[in-house]
Amino acid sequence: MSIPSGAPVAAPRVPEAVHRRRWAILGVLMFSLLIVVLDNSILNVAVKTIASPAPTGIGATQSELEWAINSYTLVFAGLLFTAGLLGDRIGRKKVLLAGILVFGIGSALAALSSSPGELITWRALMGFGAAFVMPATLAVLMNVFERDEQPKAIGIWAGSVGLGIAIGPITGGLLLEHFWWGSIFLVNVPVVVVALIAMAVLVPDSKDPAPGRVDPFGVVLSIIGLVLLVYGIIRGGELASFTDVTVLAPLIGGLLVLTGFVWHEKRSSHPSIDISYFRKPAFSAAVAAIALVFFALMGVTFFSAFYLQSVRGYTALESGLLILPLAAAQMIFAPRARLVVDRFGARAVCTAGMLLVAVGLAAFALFDAGTPLWVLCLVFFVQGTGMAHIMPPVTVAVMQALPRERAGSGSAINNTFRQVGGALGIAVLGSVLSTVYRGDIEGHLDGVPAAARDVAGESIEATLGVAEKLGPAGKPLIAAANDAFIGAMHVTALGSAAVALVGAAVVALFLPGRPAVRDERAEAPQDTGEPVHQS
Repeated sequence: MSIPSGAPVAAPRVPEAVHRRRWAILGVLMFSLLIVVLDNSILNVAVKTIASPAPTGIGATQSELEWAINSYTLVFAGLLFTAGLLGDRIGRKKVLLAGILVFGIGSALAALSSSPGELITWRALMGFGAAFVMPATLAVLMNVFERDEQPKAIGIWAGSVGLGIAIGPITGGLLLEHFWWGSIFLVNVPVVVVALIAMAVLVPDSKDPAPGRVDPFGVVLSIIGLVLLVYGIIRGGELASFTDVTVLAPLIGGLLVLTGFVWHEKRSSHPSIDISYFRKPAFSAAVAAIALVFFALMGVTFFSAFYLQSVRGYTALESGLLILPLAAAQMIFAPRARLVVDRFGARAVCTAGMLLVAVGLAAFALFDAGTPLWVLCLVFFVQGTGMAHIMPPVTVAVMQALPRERAGSGSAINNTFRQVGGALGIAVLGSVLSTVYRGDIEGHLDGVPAAARDVAGESIEATLGVAEKLGPAGKPLIAAANDAFIGAMHVTALGSAAVALVGAAVVALFLPGRPAVRDERAEAPQDTGEPVHQS
């Protein structure tokens, strides 16, 4: 028989000693997540410094800088799913501690890099560690909070991601103004030491009590498929084309391997992940929404950095400060998103959030070189508000669809779709930006020496670099570069907004609506019990 809503739940699944310190544990998890998110956003403001010759930087080329970013993404995305499975099997605390330790070692080695090749290698090591941190933080959260408090905890957890996105550029700008470029990595080391001590003392271990047999073939297929897919996406972004054989081969290969992975998992007696979860419309809509919102948002984050620094002339620190409204909105609204969901339902809240993101992205299509700063801040705040009402509800939908024992797998699915969606956003929308820019700037390169013409047309940074070398004769080229970039940004912003609208349609069609609270009184005499979320 069901338990009445007023009665206490017998045998709570979270031990009382863990339950009492759950908020302190959440603080440690947020701290661990913060350094991983923050580090990725810090690097974006340091690329110009790293590209400078020694001793200021290490003389990295554009391609080497891209791989300093992409090596991290490639390893991180490829191992997320495997890391979640390992956490469920051997213990999430063990995986979390190991991941943070590896991330810290990679950070120290990256700070001491003397060549671009070394930096790329150590960034890959950092991605290896981060892949074990990200899913473990969410999996531990699901095992220290009871079901009724999970939406609140996930909202706070999601808010910390927004904080990391915003304070990364600010922290990077401050460090670069006072220290050498390696300080953006070395700053992670003392934070890692504090996180390790706090984890060892506060965080309990948990794992799936009955994990079943290992599925090594499925694990290998997932790694190969994700690495090939993400490599193809990254390569397409580098070439600004998705028709080159070096792009199509890994993309098609990755999709085929992942198709084989799904086929294998459906027929395996001991699958790594139960594919049947994807038959639930709410679950599939939630992971699709995660991928789509990060596709749209990472693309606009990519081009907004060039708009603020190259066109508007703001420093890295000033650009970081301008993104603070986005973080503020996430920190204000994400922890409270559950209250809005309780009142209006996940479908209405997430649809409204997606529409807000779409409006914020479309607003970039109206920006020019003189758009007032308060307008920029308002648009970033709108975007942050939209995200704050998307990420917590869809994360709750994904995590609560799976048993608590499989929290690592659920978190890995959540983060894998987010990472792949973000990488696609940067690659596809970056390609759109590059293609439109090249088409617009070509007609203004007649006065540029033939040897420099190809380079000058690659990007706004390349054009401005050539214009600077031309001296006073390069001033018209600077104006043309700014106009061409703003035109390309308008097209890309509208593309981003269109993707966000697709996300709004997906969640509007498939996410669950408002809980049927009104039926409770009618159901009570039949002793059917109350909805689980009220117990």
